[in-house]
Amino acid sequence: MKTKKSLSMSKSILMGILITGMMFPITLSAQKNKFLTSSVVPAAQGYAKVKRDKNKNYTIKVEIRDLAEVARLQASKVSYVVWMETDQNRTENLGQLNSSSGFLSKQNKASLETVSSYKPSKIYITAEEFTNARYPGDRIIMTTDRF
Repeated sequence: MKTKKSLSMSKSILMGILITGMMFPITLSAQKNKFLTSSVVPAAQGYAKVKRDKNKNYTIKVEIRDLAEVARLQASKVSYVVWMETDQNRTENLGQLNSSSGFLSKQNKASLETVSSYKPSKIYITAEEFTNARYPGDRIIMTTDRF
């Protein structure tokens, strides 16, 4: 009786270790980096999450909340644009933040999800006149630390 109980317990422990081992590499593959407090829009908070996919590209997800409407900034602009500095010292326009406010919520939210073949070393947001700007403007709204 004790032998069956020990065998059953050993199988449970082994199965737990196996499942944990399978999940561990998945958790290591995604990096989440919070945006630093902004001097331009101090209430805004958010993060950038970077994950390498099976094709060796980088999925980049940016989530921001309590971000003031871009037209309300001191120097009114048209859109918020997300940029990244790559590990090869290049600057890339990742795209425009998509704004929304949830039903029954006063919290302004903005997000962007995109894919890049370059590994980001830093992600930041600027307010721009054009969403397809080739170079970031001089006023950075929010930035992350280095990845």
